Amino acid sequence: MSEAIARVCHEVIRAYCASLGDLSQPTWEDAPDWQRQSAIRGVLFAQANPGAGPAAIHDGWMEEKRCAGWKHGPQLAPEQKEHPCLVPYDDLPPEERTKDYLFLAVVRALSA
Repeated sequence: MSEAIARVCHEVIRAYCASLGDLSQPTWEDAPDWQRQSAIRGVLFAQANPGAGPAAIHDGWMEEKRCAGWKHGPQLAPEQKEHPCLVPYDDLPPEERTKDYLFLAVVRALSA
């Protein structure tokens, strides 16, 4: 069930990115394993922490990335394990914070 919810979350975020003109997000089927696994872990975190807000979702994602050896970088570079969103939640641009709200809303709606 967590994978099915993660898939919906991924596709919602992909559609949101497309609405902003960012067509770089692959479909769930074409997404690399690290991206799919990250979404599944995000769902599990949100389900295990029902009072968590968007900042906690981001913090959990950051912790997972850092433990896997990722660091901040100017752009997404999976080969170098660099990600531009490895910053405190309050330092994210509004468009990035919105992704955490959407992710959490989908998890809550589909986990009810």
